[in-house]
Amino acid sequence: MRLIASICCLLLAACAAIPSPAARRDHADALAAAKGWVAAVLPAGDFDLVAYLPPLPVAAEEFDGHLEGDGLAWISSSQLSDDPSPRDPLALRLALSQPDGAAAYLARPCQYGAAAIWGCASRYWAEARFAPEVVAATSAAIDALKTRFRARRLILVGYSGGGGLAALVAARRDDVNELVTVAGNLDHAAWAMLHRLEPLAASLNPADGVGRLVDVPQLHLVGEDDRNITPALVNAFADRFPAAVRPRVDVVPGFDHRCCWATHWPALWLRRAD
Repeated sequence: MRLIASICCLLLAACAAIPSPAARRDHADALAAAKGWVAAVLPAGDFDLVAYLPPLPVAAEEFDGHLEGDGLAWISSSQLSDDPSPRDPLALRLALSQPDGAAAYLARPCQYGAAAIWGCASRYWAEARFAPEVVAATSAAIDALKTRFRARRLILVGYSGGGGLAALVAARRDDVNELVTVAGNLDHAAWAMLHRLEPLAASLNPADGVGRLVDVPQLHLVGEDDRNITPALVNAFADRFPAAVRPRVDVVPGFDHRCCWATHWPALWLRRAD
């Protein structure tokens, strides 16, 4: 009995340590407000997506759209979260520390209140996280951001699962000047196999559409110590391209899946010109 009680206490403590969806939204709001950015809700097909951007975007020929990762999709390896809002939105931190150019941040479907307020099936942060309707909604939200910045071209930046989504979106547009991923899940079939997870059966896989990306300049950043999205996974994605147009993959020593992208983002961003 004591053992069972101890286990129950540990489980309850773990759940209590997870910030509520409202607290996670407040955290994102605070990060954005520190730079004077505001939240916006963008109707986008089957979803309403939350974005953060300057209150009065300055017109720019090109803007950089940063796509969030999968967030808190799972509580554990067997328990799906009831809200996928990230505990600490790394892609937002990247957007806020962008050293130059016009930038905006776009959350994934169902994050930041969408799951509870607007209604959102949990499959959209599980097996359908890259479903066709998710890709279409993200592209529609990017169109809305382009309009706000009066931009003609864009750079897509995606973190983790947002990197895979950025690749899927870029493959379906003709206005993407560059695709940049950070610890990007660019082949979720290989990723699921590596980690012995159920495949994302209702999702499109970026690795299946490399032919649509051969003309898009790309930079894929991955941490040398990342055990979630390993350098081998990212390099295997790049190897799918013809040798003459193989995307650039930079393996960053000392970095893992989260550390230390936001801290060093200005220098990493300027690395694109190397």
